[in-house]
Amino acid sequence: MAFAIIWSSRSLDDLEGIVRFITRDNPEKAAQFGYRLVSKVDLLAEFPAMGRMVPEHKRADVRELIVRPSRIVYQVRESERTIAIARIWHAARGKPELD
Repeated sequence: MAFAIIWSSRSLDDLEGIVRFITRDNPEKAAQFGYRLVSKVDLLAEFPAMGRMVPEHKRADVRELIVRPSRIVYQVRESERTIAIARIWHAARGKPELD
């Protein structure tokens, strides 16, 4: 049984901001990158442990996928069978701020 994907409002804001920023220079590339990010997140429903543990947080349930130059930070909630997308963070911004 697949995990349900839950996007936080911050992660949706992150995604929108990334796409909006890229759109200023190249709308086509912005759309492609946005779809690429969402496609990676969709894979987590079937493969929740495919990302690595976030080094700064050192918690097995807080993981990330790298989609250069971004980090998709998420929490695996085994008991609820959900993946909570916390942030989509530009790697140059340093440590992801999580709630």
